[in-house]
Amino acid sequence: MSPNPSEPTCAVVRTSSTYEGKQGLTYFAGVSAESVGSKGLCMHLLTIPPGGRARAHLHEHHESAVYVLSGEAEMWYGEGLRERVVVGAGDFLYIPAGVPHLPANLSRTEPCIAVLARTDPNEQESVVPLPELDESFENQGHGIL
Repeated sequence: MSPNPSEPTCAVVRTSSTYEGKQGLTYFAGVSAESVGSKGLCMHLLTIPPGGRARAHLHEHHESAVYVLSGEAEMWYGEGLRERVVVGAGDFLYIPAGVPHLPANLSRTEPCIAVLARTDPNEQESVVPLPELDESFENQGHGIL
């Protein structure tokens, strides 16, 4: 007997395809509404290249969780990106909905690899770029590492 095609089923997603995010980084496509029809979460793999960083952004109405597999990254966050946290391999990071943030790889030689999960099942729908914060961040002398 074959399963009913209208019933949910399990699916395997291979990390062979990538997409360019509004955040300025390349993501390995994972579980999402686009890939498997997810209704409540999105999870993918991110490699921040040595010295690389994302553009300032926030996820409107959706929480994010990050697990760092290897490397070390800093994340500037909050109003005016004035707060800073450093995460490394084995660390979990929680980002509340609506909080501006900008992650960057601390190393000039090693990539930072992390698994990201959001309560938004769509890969990029809740991403809101914040170019005014990018400009302010660079004017403070941060720029690209």
